[in-house]
Amino acid sequence: MTTTYQGTLSAPQSSPFAFVVAGLTVAIRKVGQFVKNRHDTSLLAEMDDRMLADIGLTRSDIRDAVSEPIWSDPTAILASRAQERRKSRAQVTLNVAPPLVPQIGFSVPNTGRPARYTV
Repeated sequence: MTTTYQGTLSAPQSSPFAFVVAGLTVAIRKVGQFVKNRHDTSLLAEMDDRMLADIGLTRSDIRDAVSEPIWSDPTAILASRAQERRKSRAQVTLNVAPPLVPQIGFSVPNTGRPARYTV
């Protein structure tokens, strides 16, 4: 005995409850990420200037990031500022003057005179 299926195949229907739960899950994750980013920014604000300079930031960068609208991510602004500084620091070339003290193994020109007369 064989049975044949005479209908069309379709995706299973999702209930409206599943959509609501998925939407709430996304909203809760966004709020959690928002709180985490603001907390991380407040930790950076507690650092001293030397520590901020080590990671490529300044106090004004943190003030700028916190003054952005509440829905923007302050850590994204801080990361972009630090990356800009790293790029500009890599492009700077230093013009170094030759050393004033001769290097080890320097040679004294031969004057043909004894060493006691050489000035």
